[in-house]
Amino acid sequence: MKVQRLVAACSSAVLVGSMSLTSTAQAAAPAFAPVVFSKYVALGDSYSSAPLVPLPDILSLGCLRSSNNYPKQLAAQLRVTSFTDVSCGGADTTNMTQPQSTPLGTFPPQFDALRPDTDLVTVGIGGNDFGVFGDITGTCPGLRAADPAGAPCKKHFTVDGVDTLAAKITQTQARITEVVKGIKLRSPRATVVLVGYPKIAPEKGVCPAILPFSDGDYAYLYSVEQKLNQAVSGAAAAGGAVYVDTFGPSTGHDACAPDGQAWIQGKDINLLRALNYHPRYEGQAGVASLTYKKLTGTPTTITAAEQLRWTTEARELSRKAALSKSTPAVKATLNRLRTGAQR
Repeated sequence: MKVQRLVAACSSAVLVGSMSLTSTAQAAAPAFAPVVFSKYVALGDSYSSAPLVPLPDILSLGCLRSSNNYPKQLAAQLRVTSFTDVSCGGADTTNMTQPQSTPLGTFPPQFDALRPDTDLVTVGIGGNDFGVFGDITGTCPGLRAADPAGAPCKKHFTVDGVDTLAAKITQTQARITEVVKGIKLRSPRATVVLVGYPKIAPEKGVCPAILPFSDGDYAYLYSVEQKLNQAVSGAAAAGGAVYVDTFGPSTGHDACAPDGQAWIQGKDINLLRALNYHPRYEGQAGVASLTYKKLTGTPTTITAAEQLRWTTEARELSRKAALSKSTPAVKATLNRLRTGAQR
C-alpha cells in the first residue's frame, strides 16, 4: 500500500489521540505555571519515541514515535510555541550526529533538529549503546529454562570476573557526556535535560510469566538498570545538564506491577499498549510528569490521583486503537510497527 494512502487512512485516528493528549496534558498543568520555555527539541531512543503506545505518529513510522509519547505530553504541559520531536526507536548516541537506518527508511542525525535559539532539549539515550539493552533482553530469557532458580544471565555476562555489561555502561557515560557537549555547542541557550530510564524489574520479587528471567537474575537486571541510570546522571553532572530521575519514582510501577500500576510492558508485544520491555502510556505520562515537575521546581513524586488518571487515559486510548485497528490500513500500520520494532 502506498504511504500516501496509509497516511490518509490513519490520520483521523492519530488526530484523535493527539487531541486527547493535548487537552489532557494542558489540563494537568497548573494554571499558574509560567511559560518558561518556547522552543523545545526532543532527542532520544525508543523509551522516548514510545513504540506501539496508542496512537502511532504516522509521519515517523520508521522511528516508531507515538502521538502520546512523553516529549509530546511535556510540550503540551509547558505550552511551548515550537516543538520538534526526533526521538527514534533503535537510536544510540552515534545517531545524534550520524543518520539512522530503520526498516522504513533512513532518518537524519538527531542533532539536525537543534537551532541556536532552541531553549529546551530533552534527551533519553544510552540504553542501546554497545547493545546493552538488546543483549540483556535478547539473551537472558532464553537462559531461564536451564536454571530457573539461579543467575545464568549474570554468569553469562561475567567474563574473568568482570561484568561486561557494566563495563559497556561505563563507556556509555562518556558518550552521553559528549552528547551534552554537542547540544550546548549547537544550542548554547538551551536547558539540556537528560531523562533516566524507569524500572523494568522490581527491587524484590519475581514474575516469570511477565519477565521470563531466572529468579537470581532479577537482581542482576535491576543492577544493570541502576548502573545505566548512574551513567546518565554522571553525564548530566559532568556536562552541566539537568538529570530527571525516573528510576526511583517508578518504584512499584515496574513490569511486575499489577495492570493499572505497571509503567512497563512485559515480554509480550501488545499492539494496543506498547512494545515488549518498553513503557506503556502510563510510563510515558509518568516521565512527562516527572520532567515537568523537575523543570518547574515541583517535588518529583507521583500521586495516586495522577496514576489513576493515566490508567483511565491509557484504557481509553487502547479502546480507540482497537476500533481503528479494524481498518485494514491501520492494521497494516500496526503490523509494520510490530515487525520493524526496535528500541
